[in-house]
Amino acid sequence: MGFREPSLHQFISLVVMFFSFFIIFAFIAKSLPFLGNGFSDGGGGNSSVSMDALAPVMTLPSEIRATDISSIKAFAESAKISAIPSTYISLKEPHHAEVADELSAQIPVIDLSLLLSDDPQLHAQAVQDLARACEEWGFFMVINHGIPESLMDEVMSLTEKFHNMSVEEKAEFADKGVSTPIRCGTSFNPKAENVHYWRDYLKVITHPGWAFPHKPEGFNDVAKEYCRVTKNVARKLLEGISESLGLEANAIAKATDFDTGLQVFIANLYPPCPQPELALGMPPHSDHGLLALLIQNGVGGLQINHKGKWVNVNPLPKSILVNTADQLEVASNGRYKSILHRAALNNKETRVSLLIANGPNLENVVAPIPELLEKEEAVFRAMRYKEYFELQQKNKLDGKACVDHIRINPTH
Repeated sequence: MGFREPSLHQFISLVVMFFSFFIIFAFIAKSLPFLGNGFSDGGGGNSSVSMDALAPVMTLPSEIRATDISSIKAFAESAKISAIPSTYISLKEPHHAEVADELSAQIPVIDLSLLLSDDPQLHAQAVQDLARACEEWGFFMVINHGIPESLMDEVMSLTEKFHNMSVEEKAEFADKGVSTPIRCGTSFNPKAENVHYWRDYLKVITHPGWAFPHKPEGFNDVAKEYCRVTKNVARKLLEGISESLGLEANAIAKATDFDTGLQVFIANLYPPCPQPELALGMPPHSDHGLLALLIQNGVGGLQINHKGKWVNVNPLPKSILVNTADQLEVASNGRYKSILHRAALNNKETRVSLLIANGPNLENVVAPIPELLEKEEAVFRAMRYKEYFELQQKNKLDGKACVDHIRINPTH
């Protein structure tokens, strides 16, 4: 019997069989520790094939929920994914087109040194600038705030180190409820949400009292000093805001028991997302409290809503970003509205932000300041701050739903 050349069908079968064996061997080599992370030429040379390069991109089940994972960072790093689970799709249409970049340069800048100036004219102008920022934007950047750059850099570095710890190292801080002094988790409130958010967080109640993670080393001491100085900055800003409303400088602080008020340290991490145009790190929402002070690691993503348009925030170097919060809207009887904002994502860089939320005393019954009601009716009903705080934290974020809950006339 003479030699017969293989048919085209037989040739294709041989090729498929060869590549099947190759892929199986690659998978085994990747799985067994003693085979290392790749093939070697055995001679210590440079020729190697990375198993990561051979690993297929994973398609994850659409029903994955944030309640099933403890960290979106760890989840995202554990597999190569080309698409996000459907439970993380916040928007059906890409949202980048909604952003009005031309407005970014118009975000107000407040020079705290002028607000604290002994020169009456400089101080009066700063108060006027602050009034415009609160009334027209609900957001501003603060420069010459007096917080050392070295302290800002150090607290941000340690915040990143905390988020880079393993899930096991952070397990003792797992979120057990809104009253827990230290809580670490993912999204916002996975149990109450229909849609989840591409975000990990550390939330610590830092005032009154003090509780803080004991790791990484030095985090506690640096955070304590940072919280102290940011509360002082918030106090000075509130004094200027009070004056801008025609009140005594200490009116808002006194009415809300600010000096014994709640302070929350919130460290957010937003890892790269394979579909940033469909997901969000945080949905549109306003913050509880009076003033929220934020810094970030240099990666953008914060967007504020100004007159129905989303605006990218591009911070001035070493500035503090400040937004007016819900209890300031109540205290000012609606003159200074808390601002809607959200966290957009990208597919390349990790964003880390640190927010210090400064609010009234938890037992304080927050209501419009009486002096402001001499010529107008109250827009909001009074509510104990602790009840408001729990209302927001125990539910899903839904714009300004909590503010509307205490609004006397929802159409106002």
